[in-house]
Amino acid sequence: MEITACRAEDIEVLDRFMPSHSVDGDHAARFARQEAGRGTYLIPWLDGRPVGHGEVRWTGCEAPEVRAAQPGCPEFNGLFVWPESLRSQGIGTALVHTAERLARERGIGVMGLGVGDDNPGAAALYARLGYLPTVAYLDRWAYLDADGVRHEQADPCVFLVKAL
Repeated sequence: MEITACRAEDIEVLDRFMPSHSVDGDHAARFARQEAGRGTYLIPWLDGRPVGHGEVRWTGCEAPEVRAAQPGCPEFNGLFVWPESLRSQGIGTALVHTAERLARERGIGVMGLGVGDDNPGAAALYARLGYLPTVAYLDRWAYLDADGVRHEQADPCVFLVKAL
């Protein structure tokens, strides 16, 4: 497996293998943040195919509760491994470690990430990797359904932080 920063030519491949319906978390939006210097969109590749993604948001988490509690803390966002048969095989861990390495290379001594209250598997992974809970918040996001109708979501989460 190889993990690379997303390139413009990767967007079409990502859309084909891992369609996204999130309004601000789709592949093009994540790549645009990377191009603007606000993030690094990481893609793991296995046998020439993308098998997931994750984005380091250098500007931090959007939630006001998190920004107040952890100012200046970058956020690793949107960790996803696909297909499901590849989960629990170290791809997510490798993505987190890559994000941490990038932060250290920038002289940043901390990394944060959010985990939904309804995702105990991810919470267990992050705890094993040394992330500690700091603040509860609502993760607000939007998606488009199959008919193109926008839906707003607000998921209870906890923001976790690790000293690097």
